[in-house]
Amino acid sequence: MAKVGIVGASGYTGAELLRLCAQHPDLQVGVATGDSQAGTAVADLYPSLAAHYAGLVIDRFEFAAVDGLDLVFLALPHGASQAIVPYLEGRVGLVVDLAADFRLRDPGLYPQWYGAAHTCPEWLDRFAYGLPELFRPELVGATHVAAPGCYVTTAALALTPLVRAGVIEPAGVVVDAASGVSGAGRPSKPSTTFCAADEDLSAYGLLTHRHTPEMEQAVGAQIIFTPHLAPMNRGILATAYARPAEPETTTATATAVLREAYADEPFVVVREGPVSTKPTLGSNTAHVSVAVDDRTGWVVALGALDNLVKGAAGQAVQCANLLLGLPETTGLPTVGLYP
Repeated sequence: MAKVGIVGASGYTGAELLRLCAQHPDLQVGVATGDSQAGTAVADLYPSLAAHYAGLVIDRFEFAAVDGLDLVFLALPHGASQAIVPYLEGRVGLVVDLAADFRLRDPGLYPQWYGAAHTCPEWLDRFAYGLPELFRPELVGATHVAAPGCYVTTAALALTPLVRAGVIEPAGVVVDAASGVSGAGRPSKPSTTFCAADEDLSAYGLLTHRHTPEMEQAVGAQIIFTPHLAPMNRGILATAYARPAEPETTTATATAVLREAYADEPFVVVREGPVSTKPTLGSNTAHVSVAVDDRTGWVVALGALDNLVKGAAGQAVQCANLLLGLPETTGLPTVGLYP
């Protein structure tokens, strides 16, 4: 049984980590921290977790609290992990970071997209990129993992095999994606209150969304990305448009590429036709599909997943399983809740 800590347990992603760890046979949560909710019982903050965490209280983060843990999940706001990771060396065995602090290989991208220089760029090469279906070799023997963003995971699973196989042109790919409100985090914002988000579908981060360079890095293409906020709790649907590399490309040949890429992947379902978010609810499974429009010549690739599971906590647990030498699927649901 691996003893793990969750730093940032009070947020939605932290709560999802707690839920997944509760049903994981080989992970035991020994420490749960969250400075904004320090002293609050997990069962009071999230009654859905009360049956398993009746006595667990969220603590204020201290380095001494994580000493000797087998693995630590960092579920912190972007930028916060940089101040912690260098000082975890020698204290914990393995680190899985769910923020963007160590995802980008080029430190020069951080000032442009995140508004500040990286404070420990020498650590970037220490982190493997935690999207197993596409970058599993990086995870072999890794001790530090940067789990991808939810938008990036959705788009990359739909697009990357098509780029790698030369099915689509890697220049000028368009990605439109809509996310549920939980993707904005637990603290309320003017745009995520019920009155603002309900009965509304809004675009944001036009041309400047910080996941753009990460998406380009993961997909291997030049991308214009527009995210949207959808009036739902969970889920991401990404619709991507690209030009085929060869004029004879068909829906059948493009779909065959996805099927071959994910033939042995338990967490990716290749569908024919449209995909939607609700079938992925609560699962660590992404649904992808692709279609070629003979009339216009465009290739349309689609991806759907639960942003809190495969887009965040589930992916982190999937990576933790790999780092700990456990079967990759351990403790992770592959089927969604419906209705």
